[in-house]
Amino acid sequence: MPRLTPIDPNTATGRAKDLLDDVQAAIGVTPNLLRTMAQSPAVLEAYLVLSKALSGGEFSGALQEQLALTIAGENHCNYCASAHTLKGRNEGVGEDELAANLQGNSSDPHTQAILTLAQTIVAKRGFVSDQDLAEARLAGVSDAEISEIVAGVALNTFSNYFNHVAQTEIDFPLVSAGEAEAVAAA
Repeated sequence: MPRLTPIDPNTATGRAKDLLDDVQAAIGVTPNLLRTMAQSPAVLEAYLVLSKALSGGEFSGALQEQLALTIAGENHCNYCASAHTLKGRNEGVGEDELAANLQGNSSDPHTQAILTLAQTIVAKRGFVSDQDLAEARLAGVSDAEISEIVAGVALNTFSNYFNHVAQTEIDFPLVSAGEAEAVAAA
């Protein structure tokens, strides 16, 4: 059961209504995560603004979903594992690749380097070593991409943690991020 109440877009008012209407118009649905973030329109707007900014960056839509899946796996977020598996599928990423991405793996060497650095950033809370960056660069990851990996980690960790606190009801086909239940029970 959710611990934060999602806002019903049909009864929303003010800035929350405007933002939820924009989401509905843009993607045709209003996911529970965004409905719950709408409890504070500032929170929802922050999430949407950073998401939109990153959509115009270096990474394709598919790679953004692969990155989000790796971060969801690292943070044990079932909501985001479910959402980004569906979104990745819609971006043309294959089922085996999506499952591998959730574990931080990819069949593409460049994508693997991106996912590895993302996992390292999450695991080390940003305190990566010179060697971590050297390995990414050796695999062809540019400084612009490193910058976007950091921003992607921030955005996705924000949504992962929000879901952990809110216990957002999953409104996508369920994909387990692995140890989420064990972490929550600890």
